[in-house]
Amino acid sequence: MATRVGIRELRAQLASRLESATPIEVTRHGRTIGLYVPLPQQGDLSDRERLLEAGRLMQVELERLGLTEDELSADFKAWRKQRQQSQAT
Repeated sequence: MATRVGIRELRAQLASRLESATPIEVTRHGRTIGLYVPLPQQGDLSDRERLLEAGRLMQVELERLGLTEDELSADFKAWRKQRQQSQAT
């Protein structure tokens, strides 16, 4: 489960927070604005294995927030389409 941290607190403690193996849910005025999921730092894992583990942690957070991969993917595609349209004009 992610540690919920306000943006000011995160800024003040950035170095120590980023060393944590626990995901960080970043908030501003009580609303979630981002999620930091660190890669595992075990020396015996390959980069691929580290990314897969980070993905597993992200899945746990999605479930906790009541989101599905499909919803997240659809939101991302809509954002990307809107961004492309705004760049074309």
